[in-house]
Formats: sequence, structure tokens, C-alpha cells
Amino acid sequence: MKIVKDVLPLEELKQIAANLFGNLVKAVIDIDKELIALDAELHSDLEALLLENGSQQKNLWGINLYPDMQPDEFIEFDSIINMRPSQGNLSRGVEDEGIRKKIAEIVSKKIKK
Repeated sequence: MKIVKDVLPLEELKQIAANLFGNLVKAVIDIDKELIALDAELHSDLEALLLENGSQQKNLWGINLYPDMQPDEFIEFDSIINMRPSQGNLSRGVEDEGIRKKIAEIVSKKIKK
């Protein structure tokens, strides 16, 4: 598991995918600190890593990254950690358009070709 604070080359993301799931990388985004935790079998492990490093639960969102897909299919907003009735998120997806946009902005800043 690792926390991306600066920039991660796309080629490294592809290698992480190949080593674990083949075509995807599970990730958790801290939308406040603009961090990405990745390289684990479960979103909950990545969530725990970020919490141990000072992140707040309300700012953490689980996604899947598909490094070989086109930009519009690169991010999948799907994780069990996203189910938060107390925050108005009733599904595994990220229902708030503003949060999805923030996640996409962070991913585009941190993962570069």
C-alpha cells in the first residue's frame, strides 16, 4: 500500500494493476488533503491507512482506476466504503456531483502520463 502525495506515473499505475488485479487498481481519495492511497486488495485497507495518517472519514471516497481505459472510463466510483447514509450517500457510488468532480481533479493532478 502507498499514499500518493505528489505524482505517480501512469506506467507505475499500470504495473500496480498488473501485480494485483490485472486491469484495475483500488484507490481511496482524501478530497480534503488531496491524497490517493492505492495498491491493496480492499478499499477498507486503504481507508485505514489514510485514517492512520490523519485523514478524516468524511473526506475519504473509494474508487477503482482502470489505467488502460480511455479518460471517460478511467475512474469507477464504486466502493462499499462510500455507503454513508449520515452524509446522504446511500449507494456504493459517489452520488454528489461536486465530490465526483473533486475526485476526478485530484486523480488527474496526481496520475500523469
